[in-house]
Amino acid sequence: MSWHFNQWRRNHILRHEAIPEVIWRKLMHLPCLKSLSLEDVRRLHELVLLFLHIKVINGAHDLEITDEMRVTIAIQACILILNLDLEYYDNWIEIIVYPDKFILDYDYEDDIGVVHHAHSIVSGEAWHNGPVILSWRDIAHSAAAPSTHARNVIIHEFAHTLDMLHEGANGCPPLHVNMSALAWRDVFSQHYTIFCQQVGSGQETVIDPYAAESPAEFFAVLSEVFFDTPLILQQHFSAIYEQLALFYRQDPARR
Repeated sequence: MSWHFNQWRRNHILRHEAIPEVIWRKLMHLPCLKSLSLEDVRRLHELVLLFLHIKVINGAHDLEITDEMRVTIAIQACILILNLDLEYYDNWIEIIVYPDKFILDYDYEDDIGVVHHAHSIVSGEAWHNGPVILSWRDIAHSAAAPSTHARNVIIHEFAHTLDMLHEGANGCPPLHVNMSALAWRDVFSQHYTIFCQQVGSGQETVIDPYAAESPAEFFAVLSEVFFDTPLILQQHFSAIYEQLALFYRQDPARR
């Protein structure tokens, strides 16, 4: 479903809907928002209002969704598309929030037609046509001061939704016209191979070893680090940092 706001509708939403000031000020201290310019904050505020207008956030297992929870999710979802467009989140509507980690139990078919069964306890899950599913406990935990292995489940799962827009979850989102698909593949595949070797040999890694699960998880974990601890990514994965800066059209290490 596509949400295209004409100017009248956009202005109507921005005039008549609001985020409580006390909540907004509190959440401006999230790690991924560090040192945003006043103009960036203004545009993020508008984007969050529009996002909350069109997305439905439901609690599972009787979890009551508060205004602060809604804004917490929306801000971190929207920081990814601050310089992109809300249309990147067009093809789904619902976000489901569990109180804690939840169980995934389903069958799926791989690229060659073999059916597999998945059963795992997870903190988040994203599907191409929705929903995005999140664990509130993990969200609350990641709001603390980040470390290299800290998880940001919101950024992680919303990065997956961007990844899935181009040929499925393969670690390559739809690139802009000024970007080289060849350069992206070369940089990511080279670093992913080396990273998997490090994890496989038991070496200590700079980022969460979960990134070795697949190219899609590598992209999602690196997106977390790009926004939450960008200087670490720039220092240890400079070529990947450059590619992500081109894709997200942001330079958080410079802020």
